[in-house]
Amino acid sequence: MPSLQWLEKPILTDPVALIAFEGWGDAGESASQAAAEFLDKLDASLFAVIDPDEHFDFQVRRPIIELDSTGIRAISWPRNELYAIKGGDQDVVLVIGEEPHYRWKGFTRDLVDALKSMGVTRAVTLGAFIGQVAHTLPVPLIGSATKPDSLAIHGLLPSGYEGPTGIVGVLNHALGNAGIDVLSVWAAVPHYLSNQEYPPATEALAIKASELVGVSLDIGDLTSASREFLSTVDSAIEGNTELEQYVSRLEEDADSDDSDRLVDEIEKFLRGHGTPT
Repeated sequence: MPSLQWLEKPILTDPVALIAFEGWGDAGESASQAAAEFLDKLDASLFAVIDPDEHFDFQVRRPIIELDSTGIRAISWPRNELYAIKGGDQDVVLVIGEEPHYRWKGFTRDLVDALKSMGVTRAVTLGAFIGQVAHTLPVPLIGSATKPDSLAIHGLLPSGYEGPTGIVGVLNHALGNAGIDVLSVWAAVPHYLSNQEYPPATEALAIKASELVGVSLDIGDLTSASREFLSTVDSAIEGNTELEQYVSRLEEDADSDDSDRLVDEIEKFLRGHGTPT
């Protein structure tokens, strides 16, 4: 029995899907938070959910007890949800949630079937990886696509990665096999700042996602958060000669325009040499 449960089935016009998951492949929580911006700032309507009982180990990802304003307790389960966003240049199906533990084939099959039934012919997936990059430079973006020529058009470095993957990689493959064009965008997060949220990567992914799905998104607060974060990091590093020299070396590496090196970083991360969040 499919684990995806329909709450309603909205009628959308030529929708594009925007997809991101928490967990492995979400360094600095950058991808999941970028997708959440669309939920928070646009008129999004929840229309389907995926039952977590089929896909999660609750001893690993335990449900959370919450209290409402009246003191009544409720349980918050791991979520994977589908929202409809209307009113932009193009309708959007927003998929947000957590990477499941079990039954990935069934999970992706149910999700792909739902997207196809909604008329989705194009999807954008988001991810973030830990890399040897400097926080002082613009966030590098790497992509993969069912139509590789589209990467250069959108200013993305290509990756020929082969190796272990997460739910985003599995879903990209399933979507492509179903005839849905996929463009996957990954942001690089400095490894020395990867144990926390990284607002600059969230901002970069939100901007690129907005461009790719054709929806205007107010990112003023993201820009402010990025500037404040980077200012704090600069202040913390100032006077630490070793760290300042290290960041300078990263800047010099970037100046060499060694795109192959940056692609190697995402490949090392995905093979498990990095530290997924």
